[in-house]
Amino acid sequence: MDFNDSPTEAKFRAEVVEWLDANATKRDPDDTSALSMFSERESPEMIEECKGWQRTKADAGWACITWPKTFGGRGGTLMENIIFSQEEAKYLTPPNIFMIGLGMAGPTIATHGTEEQKQQWLPSMLRGDVVWCQLFSEPAAGSDLAGLRTKAVKDGDDWIINGQKVWTSGAHYSRWGILVTRSDFDVPKHKGLTYFVIDMESEGVEVRPIKQITGGANFNEVFLTDVRIPDANRLDREGNGWAVSLTTLMNERMSIGGGMGMGADMLIGELNRLAETCYIDGVLGKDSAAVRQKISEYYSRMKSMELTVNRTLSALSKGGMPGSESSIIKVAMGILLQEIAAFAMELQGGAGFEFGEDSTYGGGMWQELYLGIPAIRIAGGADEIQRNIIGERVLGLPTEARVDKGIPFKDIPNG
Repeated sequence: MDFNDSPTEAKFRAEVVEWLDANATKRDPDDTSALSMFSERESPEMIEECKGWQRTKADAGWACITWPKTFGGRGGTLMENIIFSQEEAKYLTPPNIFMIGLGMAGPTIATHGTEEQKQQWLPSMLRGDVVWCQLFSEPAAGSDLAGLRTKAVKDGDDWIINGQKVWTSGAHYSRWGILVTRSDFDVPKHKGLTYFVIDMESEGVEVRPIKQITGGANFNEVFLTDVRIPDANRLDREGNGWAVSLTTLMNERMSIGGGMGMGADMLIGELNRLAETCYIDGVLGKDSAAVRQKISEYYSRMKSMELTVNRTLSALSKGGMPGSESSIIKVAMGILLQEIAAFAMELQGGAGFEFGEDSTYGGGMWQELYLGIPAIRIAGGADEIQRNIIGERVLGLPTEARVDKGIPFKDIPNG
């Protein structure tokens, strides 16, 4: 494993830093806002700020490094994209509300869309003119995407859609969405799916934000009632929606898994600062052997996560492709972050009940982390799904028995 940039990567990183220095403000090393990743209290002003920063990057050729130049990208490598993200994180920039569009919808359209569809949606997506959402999960399907029941019926040159989606991040401010439906109930569940791009302003689309325990409302329920979608908005052929969905899911897990590699030094640094101000049984936290031992354990585990991420980066740098590391990181990091946040709450004692910017310690960042991390452990595939991926694809264990294999979807018991 090589931790150093190649000469080409070092030159690229220097170019990135030069541009960011000229267009953004460097983040203070003690700034903890980078750790505030769960409140998601969007405002119209914040969304416009995000769009403005995306346009600034697009005009300079930094909006999406790996995209072809035809659509405004740089035609660069995945490693170059990671280098830009690493450096951008060191500056005060708006939140990334374009991850679903650029990280999931865009690659899917680029892989399965027609040339007309690519020209219609990719340029405006890259410039941040519109925000995209992902309509996959359903109340009755859980983590089994192929068990979805949202129905698509062909009607001339249109499709009529009826059903419900849930946990749709950003749907309340998105103009477009990627949607998986069931168009054939007479074939096995993986064969009857069809994939669409949907205009979220279509008649019959109702978005209901879900209030979260963190105080935000980024997740939504989406109800689809006799929504008409032109056949021109279908991605790939009818009934091939599962294959298209796999492209999206692969990119989703890479985006979420990679995004969880927050710096060990920053997070453990905050935990050390907390230990310097909290008392445990009359002893300052930093002077307690038990507290120091626990923080040391967390630091070593965080560093092991960083090394696992670096293993992927090393492979990418040498022209390889990401392996199972994203699933490993997603499971292990989610559990670790929840343990660290719970320990920080314990250190605060009664002050751990406080919440919000006026909290005694850290502006409530630990409370926000503690309440928000379960959502990340579910998004992009729950822990159980990731463990199946690791067991089957890494350890070579037998796949789980499937009683619905080969059975027409309409004959599968439900409810």
